[in-house]
Amino acid sequence: MNGAESLIRSLIASGVDTCFTNPGTSEMHFVAALDHVPGMRSVLALFEGVATGAADGYYRMTGNPACTLLHLGPGLANGLANLHNAKKAGSGIVNIVGEHAESHLALDAPLKSDIQGLARPMSHWVHSATSAAEVGRDGAAAVTAARTAPGQIATLILPSDTAWSEGGPVVTAEPPAPRATVPSEAVVAAARALSGPRTLLLLGGQALTAANLDHAGRIAAKTGCALLSEWSNARLERGAGRVSIGRIPYPIDQALQVLEPFDRIVLVGARPPIGFFAYPGKPARLTRPDAEIIDLADWAADLDAVLDGLEQEAGAAGTTPLGLAEAAELPVPTGALTPETIGAALGATIPENAIVIDEAVTTGRSFFPVTAGAPPHSWINNRGGSIGYSLPVAIGCALACPDRKVLALSGDGSAMYTPQALWTMAREGLDVTVLIFANRSYQILRGELTNVGVQNPGPKALDMLSLDRPAIDWVGLAKSLGLEAYRVDEAGALTKAIETGLALDGPVLIEVVM
Repeated sequence: MNGAESLIRSLIASGVDTCFTNPGTSEMHFVAALDHVPGMRSVLALFEGVATGAADGYYRMTGNPACTLLHLGPGLANGLANLHNAKKAGSGIVNIVGEHAESHLALDAPLKSDIQGLARPMSHWVHSATSAAEVGRDGAAAVTAARTAPGQIATLILPSDTAWSEGGPVVTAEPPAPRATVPSEAVVAAARALSGPRTLLLLGGQALTAANLDHAGRIAAKTGCALLSEWSNARLERGAGRVSIGRIPYPIDQALQVLEPFDRIVLVGARPPIGFFAYPGKPARLTRPDAEIIDLADWAADLDAVLDGLEQEAGAAGTTPLGLAEAAELPVPTGALTPETIGAALGATIPENAIVIDEAVTTGRSFFPVTAGAPPHSWINNRGGSIGYSLPVAIGCALACPDRKVLALSGDGSAMYTPQALWTMAREGLDVTVLIFANRSYQILRGELTNVGVQNPGPKALDMLSLDRPAIDWVGLAKSLGLEAYRVDEAGALTKAIETGLALDGPVLIEVVM
């Protein structure tokens, strides 16, 4: 058994059985070992950012890390943007990054780079294997690190000689450590603070499970506090019968208006609200300067226990939760494709237990109210803000939950960062319906020009935000990569196309021309 085989056996023994790969020469012994070691599913991606994004989606739906296999420093660098998103989402990932053999490093070969230096900004744990005998132990340690709450990025650098040399024992990762507890006196004090309509309970992370939203709804019903989540959430459970919770708006002026009434804000799994960017003449902090911020529990804490404790201390047990969404049967929208009619089409078609990955950016800002009464589903946002995440994340979600329908919503500009993901969807036969909102522009940046104070932008500036010269043929692109694909330009046709896509078992792309 060589080092690569001992590594794969240790990953499998530690519960990591899915690998998203884009390998090169230095990783060939790992690739070969996949034939010798049963139990590891290997999924090929044509770009490393697809592999890292898929691993992010996999963790969000399973709570268990997958691994990636990346080629040297440049391969890791290609995957960093979606590792950034995964890190901000609290997703656990084990990256295996090939490296030159020790004897080759001194030769300064063309692909030599500072892999540790590249890995550190997007990793919580970085280690270079030094011995084939220790590779199994290194792999188990990486899994242990990746499972540290709420989930961490672990990067193991694997020199090729440690992969091809005789390996050591198979090692199993340590069980994940319990989440941190919050002192009972802090919970008691926060429960006392949660009273009246000018108090906000702001939720994030594991506070957004269906069970924890029920806790929060009972607390709100008893105390009169308001409920909100952060603008973007790693995973939010929504739909009929669940507590419907609004989000702090992305546009800074709207966010300031929403948060202005609150004298006191209790944070459970969420950060103090800040703007996504700095804007001239506008505050970075979105709460009033005199608002009291009670940071009760961060996202690594045992939020189940915290919300249960708040409910008990507030005397809310047995109370009917506030804000339970009622099932809504929406009429099929007709007419022009607008954010409102697109949202209505989604509200009318989201199936029970679906997973919705939302990178609709500007188009999707009005989707939440009209989809609140859809059948119960999971909603996933981009926590890190680096675009090109939705299509790769959809791969990971579909592989993690093959019994659930996946809807990936993306603007055309965002989708062009990782269109290679479509090929992997087709290759793996994944049950994903992709909606591309083709407004032929980086629409969000047109708004940002105004937000940062640019008045009357000229043709050169606007040309940098345009995607219409030439227009992208999404249907042709998708078909060339093996997907069924349709183009729609009217709301009723969109509804029918979504229903058609969801009725099929494989991947479908719908180009929504706006």
